[in-house]
This record gives sequence, C-alpha cells and structure tokens, in this order.
Amino acid sequence: MIEVKHLVKTYPARGGILKQKPVQAVKGVSFVLPDAGAVAFIGESGCGKTTIGRILTGLESYDSGEVLYDGVNLTRLPSAERREKLRKVQLIQQDPYAALNPSRTIAKTLMAPLALEAKRQQKSKAWMASRAREVLALVGLNPEVVLPKYPHMLSGGQRQRVVIARALTVEPDVLVADEAVSMIDVSLRLGILSLLLELRNKHGIAILFITHDVAAARYVGQDGRVCVIYQGEVVEEGVTDDLIQSPVHPYSQALLSAVPVLRGLEAPGPDRYIPLGEFQQDEGTACRFAPRCRYAEERCRTEKPRTVPYGNGGHRHRCHFPVARRVVAEPLEVNS
Repeated sequence: MIEVKHLVKTYPARGGILKQKPVQAVKGVSFVLPDAGAVAFIGESGCGKTTIGRILTGLESYDSGEVLYDGVNLTRLPSAERREKLRKVQLIQQDPYAALNPSRTIAKTLMAPLALEAKRQQKSKAWMASRAREVLALVGLNPEVVLPKYPHMLSGGQRQRVVIARALTVEPDVLVADEAVSMIDVSLRLGILSLLLELRNKHGIAILFITHDVAAARYVGQDGRVCVIYQGEVVEEGVTDDLIQSPVHPYSQALLSAVPVLRGLEAPGPDRYIPLGEFQQDEGTACRFAPRCRYAEERCRTEKPRTVPYGNGGHRHRCHFPVARRVVAEPLEVNS
C-alpha cells in the first residue's frame, strides 16, 4: 500500500528572540505499510513521529526520499491525481476536544466531507444522510442520538469516535492515528483501540499508529510491525511481539522498562532504567543515543552505527552492541 524510502524532513531556522536552529525532524526513515496491515511508531515527544504521519497524509512536505502509494510517487503526479490518492489516507487527530468545531452539530461536521464526496460520486442528499448514520453506527454510536448534538454534549470517548467516523466518510484505505487515545480517559481507551483493530481486521483498513504507549502499539499492531524512533531515526524495528518481547537497542529497552507494573505482581527487572543524559544536538559521527546510554562504549562515541539485521523475521536495529535484555522481571508469587 505505502512504501517510504529514506524520508528526510528539516524545518528551517527561525529568527526572533529564540533564534532556533534548523531542526532535522526525520532522518532517512524507511518502512512499508501493507494492505490491511499495521505499523506502529513509538518514541518520546519530539522524535518525529507526528511529522511522518503528517507527511503521509499530505499535510507536510518533505525534503528528500520517496513516498510511494501503490508504487506511485505522488510528487510526480498532477495535483488533481495527487489529491485523489491522498483522499484515501485520513488522519485521526490526537485531541478530540480541539478537532471538532464547537459551533457545528455532529450532523454538520459529517456532512462537510460527505458533501464533497457526494459531488465527486454524483450522489444525493439522501445518500449523505444515510452515509452519516452508517459511519456513526460503524464506530459504535447511536446516529439518532448523536447527530443533532454539539461536541460539548458528548464525552471524550464519543468525540474521539466522531473524529474516527469523520475520517471514515470517504472510505479510506489508510488511517493515520496520531496519539488517538492519549487525550481520553483510561477507562475508554480499550474501546477506541478495539475499534481501530476491528476496522483493520473486518474492513481491511491499514493503520499507521503513532503513540507513546507500548501496550497500545502492541494491541493495535497485532501481526504488524513496530518502529522505535529516536531523534528522527528508526533505531529498531521488527514484528510487533518479537520486538516488544526481545528488544536489543538500549533505547527500546528504556521505553519498555518505563511500562508500569503492579506492586506485588511484578517487580522491576535489573535493567530497568531511565535515560537521563544530555541530548546530542548535532549530527556528528557518533551514536545519537550514546550520551544517554548506560551501555555506551568508546566506539559508540566515535562511530555512527548502521542499520543491520538481528536474527530472523526482519528484526533490524541501529546499535554497535545489541543485546536482548530482560527489562521486566517474571511475575512473583503473591502471598495470600
């Protein structure tokens, strides 16, 4: 479906009081998102995850590399054909409270994209109304109750489902879910994640899932792949369960070691740690994670690692000294 090759994006310098230097947000990222597949990007804030999602949806340009949709490079297409391709890739915004216009009812919110779709397909207003009810039912909402309401009359989980319904109005092939559950209550997250998984399994919609949450990435990315991204570079990637169970890059291990455990059921493993060192600001010739890595050696500070395979199954990493370390101990016996 989508193939990304050596993607690079740099934001230019800014003047003013801050005098911000150019920021290279994405540095040579490559991955493949197949039909009805799933790729999850995990990493800390500012690592370039959202930029990649915005590039795929056409909201952001890129400096170099290739983004192929069904083998076609969109930058070489006329603008009309490019829009037609990008219509099939829809974004699920992170904040459902800001994503919906407070002055519009849910009916009007859904009718806006449906009006364009009806004009394109030469459909009637009756079709628009039917389609609005259909997508709301698809995301688990009662159309008769929800359509006349304004966003402030809905809960956070309902708003997020409306945002997903709006993305589904144009029958997309790909959904880019940018932190789709980070702004809603923990008790409602599983419902949204289950909905995304259902859209993938039953309706064949591919998912690019952007998140901080390793557990959410594992749930939505079942039988898919996970990419761990650090300062714009993919430092490790592999099949979802393989990477989460046996991470070999220290940064991946640090992310997994941050997953909370229940006291009395599990205990932190010996390799649990938080990387607290200084960020490496310039490109240099060293590993960018070396200043924060507890396992760094002299080679890490003088030689930039390359992406190489680890074992079978397409597991790859960018580390001089990959070691599969246990980051959470086995469950302990609980006394009655």
